Amino acid sequence: MKQFFKYVCATIVGIFIVGVIISILTILSIAGMASMGSMTANVKDNSILVIQLEGSINERSEENPLSEILGNPTLTDQGLDDILASIKKAKEESKVKGIYIEAGSFAGAMPATLQAIRKALVDFKESGKFIVTYGDQYTQGAYYLCSVADSVVVNPKGMIDWSGLSSQVMYYKDLLGKVGVDMQVVKVGTYKSAVEPYLLNEMSDANREQIETYDKEIWSEMTKAISKSRKISEAKLNELADSMMLLRETEIYKKEKLVDKLAYSDEVKPMIARMMKVDSPDDYNTVTVKDLANISANEPKGLSGDVVAVYYAVGDIVDEATSGFSYEPEIVGKKVIKDLEKLANDDDVKAVVLRVNSGGGSAYASEQIWHQVMNIKANKPIVVSMGDMAASGGYYISCAADYIFAEPTTITGSIGIFGLFPNASELMNNTLGVHTSTVKTNAFSDFGDISRPFTDQERAMAQRYINNGYELFTQRCADGRKMKQDDIKKIGEGRVWTGLHAKQIGLVDEFGGLDKAIAKAKQLAKLDEASVMSYPSKTNIFDQLMEEMQGTSYADKQLREALGDYYPIWADLKNVHQKTGIQTALPYRLKFNL
Repeated sequence: MKQFFKYVCATIVGIFIVGVIISILTILSIAGMASMGSMTANVKDNSILVIQLEGSINERSEENPLSEILGNPTLTDQGLDDILASIKKAKEESKVKGIYIEAGSFAGAMPATLQAIRKALVDFKESGKFIVTYGDQYTQGAYYLCSVADSVVVNPKGMIDWSGLSSQVMYYKDLLGKVGVDMQVVKVGTYKSAVEPYLLNEMSDANREQIETYDKEIWSEMTKAISKSRKISEAKLNELADSMMLLRETEIYKKEKLVDKLAYSDEVKPMIARMMKVDSPDDYNTVTVKDLANISANEPKGLSGDVVAVYYAVGDIVDEATSGFSYEPEIVGKKVIKDLEKLANDDDVKAVVLRVNSGGGSAYASEQIWHQVMNIKANKPIVVSMGDMAASGGYYISCAADYIFAEPTTITGSIGIFGLFPNASELMNNTLGVHTSTVKTNAFSDFGDISRPFTDQERAMAQRYINNGYELFTQRCADGRKMKQDDIKKIGEGRVWTGLHAKQIGLVDEFGGLDKAIAKAKQLAKLDEASVMSYPSKTNIFDQLMEEMQGTSYADKQLREALGDYYPIWADLKNVHQKTGIQTALPYRLKFNL
């Protein structure tokens, strides 16, 4: 019997070892296939760039081989960096004759990201090359992009969502009340409504005012662009938006000039062949966004050793990295500070472009990052390129730059500050039946204890601290923008602005994307040639696969897909403990029906 157990144990161990080896070989094989896919491709004659609008669009591309293996394109996260690089390369490459955009299962993107891509497509058309788009159905964001095309095609039984913008804010006051939690809030700024979801059940008048303002400005940018491309008046576009286009007969889309043709996907290929002046679809070649982006990435970017560093600051600003599973990007204060310090001390780095896409977060981390921006500025130029948003803490870390670029639809401003302190005494005492007794040596030894509410003195002291934080924030902005502090306060108060409005009131200098910011950085550093290097480095495929296999980021992606529009509610409540203390954050999670 002893011998039997010996053989059984040996067999089990052997199976386990073989399983581990097979798993490692599988991971390495997948990584190898993915890396082979990322090798530089040769562009053949008569090529067309194919852009597939699938999944979501983030600031930077992210390798996710499992999304292809699992056959779920909605898990694909495309990078704005790759899309813009491929469009630029397609314009310059004589072998690429046009662009074909397929509006697939597009989860959408924020307005500034869509605007940046659309501007790149408009620039591409100036080369005389064509753009064709096809969709079984177009989301509003996809249609905004695709409307720039020479020929817009929709499935004869397809759909186009054209209904205008709406923004929604979720309120948790009653939910927290049901479990016995009361949020104690101190803030500065009439429009600083980040705390409203915990205090109210509906929008305040101030919050409604700012949301209506930026929604109208963003919608105006969209309708102006589409009007110019499709030769449809803005008034007509608004009339169509009010007529529930999503549920209209498909023929209406062509009649109202929203599309040029009703056709199935296989009928588009001969159309492209005719535009390319070849006999059949077999006579032209296709190239992907990744192919062209990799060609662009592997080409030398300068003849000198001088470097323009592009540093990506994306996500919530936090003091420490979030624990537990989360796929959301973060600006981790301690890490960013070290990274920026290295760039400041690197003699080869002659200028820095800080690419900011953040709604803010920790006031302390924002201040520390601001300090490092100032250190860089003391020795070399630093330019900010704002993405979808650079608001609250995102604006805090931007304001000291030598020059600031934003898209007209960038969300920025929100110069305000708040503190959020939960009081769970009702939950503990009445719901859970948990009671506490406290012994303390000094008057405020138990300050911040969630088992009791603030005293009047503690609330007054917290408010004074918040007021001082607001004074510091507005002074930082005034110094950085060379404005009077009182003038900053007039446009502060936590109010959110579009880039369009921000330029008018002096919060940004110029409209433009990352390319313009890099060009400005070179100009300020007096560089004719320079290599452009991106930081921090992307996670390599092997490390990412290991993370995926551990179920962290993949689990979060699955949760995002399952919860859809309700994911932000879960994320907010899951991370509410991290939002206690002093915050410079956007008034809410922005959600556009794009």
